[in-house]
Amino acid sequence: MNEAVSIGSLWLPIVVSAVIVFVASSIVWMVLPHHRNDWVKLPDEEGIMAAMRKAGVQPGQYAFPNCAGDMKELKNPAYMAKLNQGPVGFLMVAPNGAKHMGSALGQWFVYTLVIGVFVAYVTGRVLKPGSEYLSVFRVAGTVAILCYTCALIPNSIWKSYAWSKTFKEIVDGAVYGLLTAGTFAAFWPSAGA
Repeated sequence: MNEAVSIGSLWLPIVVSAVIVFVASSIVWMVLPHHRNDWVKLPDEEGIMAAMRKAGVQPGQYAFPNCAGDMKELKNPAYMAKLNQGPVGFLMVAPNGAKHMGSALGQWFVYTLVIGVFVAYVTGRVLKPGSEYLSVFRVAGTVAILCYTCALIPNSIWKSYAWSKTFKEIVDGAVYGLLTAGTFAAFWPSAGA
């Protein structure tokens, strides 16, 4: 069995990869153009927003039409008529006011650190100190790419996210995974460490 590499001895690649992914994701979302059309404006946005305010819609996640978790309702002709007439959708409503980017960016950074810990754990269990760069890159990259991409796919399967949007985010996640892999491979402990 291989000599395990402790998570504690991998703190440097965990932190450095989190910083690199944080910077890369900022470039992806603020500089590159490929996400600019991911969200489109509602027709009659003002009218729809006014109707939602009047109805008292609060922050949360909504599905419409909604069968309220009663699967028997799916066979109800009135419910089926609503589905067929449409629109059918999912709606996320955020709290009023500007998004607090500092909080969101902080949460994103913590998320990248957590992924780094998972990458460190799996890679440290599979490889020993002094492993070759490409071996570390392959294992760390596989784990990181899985972490950054696989959870995105169910959104298109179940929540009607456009597959094109999901594909773009998978490409972004693969880039983040490769950057993480390169960082772990570059900072992997030597055999004498």
